[in-house]
Amino acid sequence: MTDTAPPAVLARGLRKTYAGVAAVRGIDLTVPPGETFAFLGPNGAGKSTTIAILTTLARPTAGRAEIAGLDVTRHPAQVRRRIGLVFQDLTVDPELTAEENLLFHAHLYGVPHRQARTRAAELLGLIGLADRRRSLVRTFSGGMKRRLEIARGLLHTPHLLFLDEPTIGLDPQTRIHLWDHLHQVRREARTTLFLTTHYLDEAEQCDRIAIIDHGRIVAQGTPAALKAAVGDDTIHLHTADDHAARRALEERFGLHAGPAPGGLRVHVSDGAATVPWLCTELGVPVISVTVTRPSLDDVFLHHTGRSMRDTGNDTEA
Repeated sequence: MTDTAPPAVLARGLRKTYAGVAAVRGIDLTVPPGETFAFLGPNGAGKSTTIAILTTLARPTAGRAEIAGLDVTRHPAQVRRRIGLVFQDLTVDPELTAEENLLFHAHLYGVPHRQARTRAAELLGLIGLADRRRSLVRTFSGGMKRRLEIARGLLHTPHLLFLDEPTIGLDPQTRIHLWDHLHQVRREARTTLFLTTHYLDEAEQCDRIAIIDHGRIVAQGTPAALKAAVGDDTIHLHTADDHAARRALEERFGLHAGPAPGGLRVHVSDGAATVPWLCTELGVPVISVTVTRPSLDDVFLHHTGRSMRDTGNDTEA
C-alpha cells in the first residue's frame, strides 16, 4: 500500500430510504487501506444497510460510495472482485466439507483450480481448520463455521473484508478466539477489515470506530480519542477518614470530591498520574483506590443520550 492509494472505503452523503423510512441519513466516511474499522451501534441503527450499499447489494437513494477508488453503483462487478463479505447469518453449505466450500467459492470467482487448492490450504491453516478440511461443515461448532466463512471471504484475495456482526450468537470465549484469528488475518493477508458490531469490547480492538445511531454517524475516531473527548478519569477513594480526605482534596489540591459507595469520587484528567502523589501527599491513610477511565458506553451515552447497554435488539435496518 502506498500513500497514493485511494481509500479502501469512501462515502459522501450516503442515504438509503425504504418505503419512505430513512435507514441511512447522509453518511460521510473515509477508511484508509490496511485499517481495522468498525461501525458501533445498536440493532436498527443502519449498520447493515450501509454495508449492503458498500458491497453493491443495495443501491443508495442519494450520495456516492467508492471501494478502492471504484464507484459501487457504476462498477459493481469490479467492486465485488475487490471485496470479501461475511454475513450476519451463516451461509456455508453444511453438506460440503470445509475444503469443498472454499473450492466452490473459488470457482464462482474464477480462481484457477490449482491456485484455489493452494489458497484454500493456506487459509484453512491460517484459521486453525487444516485438520478438519475434509470434515462436513454440519459437524462444526458455530465458531468453526464462522472462521470458515472468514476464510471463504478471503479466498479470492480481496483488498477489503466486510464482516457484518461477525461474532453474533457466539459465546465470549469463542469470540475472543475468533478475534485472535482476525488479527492474524490482518497481519498476514494485509487486508483492510470493516466490521459492524454492537459489542463494546470488539470496537475497542479496532484502529478507528464510527458510532452510528438512527442512520447517522454521530462520532468517529480512535477508541482512545473518543473516550478522552467525553470526560475525565474517575478515582474512587476509600480512606481511614473520608471526611478529612475530602476536606484535604478540596482545600489543598483544589479537587472536588463527591460521595461514592464506600468512600469518595474524584474526577481528574489523568488518574494514573494522580494516584501516586495523592496517596503520598493526602495526609490521610488510603485504604483502597481505583481508577476508572471513560468507556465506549460513556461515549455512546454522551453522543446519543442513552447507553449502548440499554438499547433494544430490534431488527437491523
